[in-house]
Amino acid sequence: MRTRLNALPLLWRVYGINAAVLLLAFLGLVFAPVTVSVPPRTTELIVLVAGLACLLAIDLALLRPAFRPLNELVDTMRRHDPLSPGRRVRVDGGPVVAALAQAFNEMLDRLESERRDSARRALVVQEGERRRIARELHDEVGQTLTGVMLQVEALAARIPDELREQLDELRETARAGTEDVRRIARRLRPEALEDLGLQSALSALATGFGDQTGITIHRRLEPSLPLSDEQELVVYRVAQEALTNVARHAHAREVRLQLQRVSEQVILTVRDDGRGLPRTDASSSHGIRGMRERAMLIGAELQIQTAPGRGTGIRLAIPLNPQAPRPFDN
Repeated sequence: MRTRLNALPLLWRVYGINAAVLLLAFLGLVFAPVTVSVPPRTTELIVLVAGLACLLAIDLALLRPAFRPLNELVDTMRRHDPLSPGRRVRVDGGPVVAALAQAFNEMLDRLESERRDSARRALVVQEGERRRIARELHDEVGQTLTGVMLQVEALAARIPDELREQLDELRETARAGTEDVRRIARRLRPEALEDLGLQSALSALATGFGDQTGITIHRRLEPSLPLSDEQELVVYRVAQEALTNVARHAHAREVRLQLQRVSEQVILTVRDDGRGLPRTDASSSHGIRGMRERAMLIGAELQIQTAPGRGTGIRLAIPLNPQAPRPFDN
């Protein structure tokens, strides 16, 4: 009986509940030993008010289950996060609510598909622009600074002794500028990722991070993971952004970088022992939003665990065998 009632359209469920309440009031007026005089006495008013209160309570108790699936659907719609793809509303309740939930899920399918395609195109354009800038930095700016260093070396034998200290400062400035250009070019275009693979690229990234910041980094990288080129690029960029955030904001002493396969997922973890992130920064900063957008591109899940004074953990979970969309927990 309950299944049949839930299968009724919402209109007829509400109509039936109100009809039952009105029928109950009608039977009460017909068969109850109650009379109402004109004007009504105080005791009669008390009885009528009590009867009305009972009818309203019964009506509310019967209407609440009818509208509960609709309220739950509205709540899950409000909690939907566009950067957490794959989550869907459970299709239950009456025909009207089920149809609305199904339409909402179909809309999410279209939006996620279109957003993933647009993000993929944007990523291709972005990586192409990174390669172009890296090439120009290496070929033009780097060559210019190298030429400056050669000119400085040529002047070293002919310059007076009183100017040699300034020449040494100029040589050191040119050398530091050349190293900066090379470092920026490597960050823009991870040649190790293209030539040697993800594990070697992450090792090089971790080594450069430790040398530049002085922070101790412990890495554990599992070899031979079944990832596509697109997934490897996302893993590298997320790790790069996470380490950049550690260097800029965390004030950490140690960082753990892990890449391993767990069941049917590949898990990237970057955890530091720094001061943690404020709750607002953990969800709205530009760098974290960029990581979440990259995770959405490959259907991965990005989790951020942080607490003041207890460090920050970035966890990227890439499914190897994507399953059906996950429903919301109501």
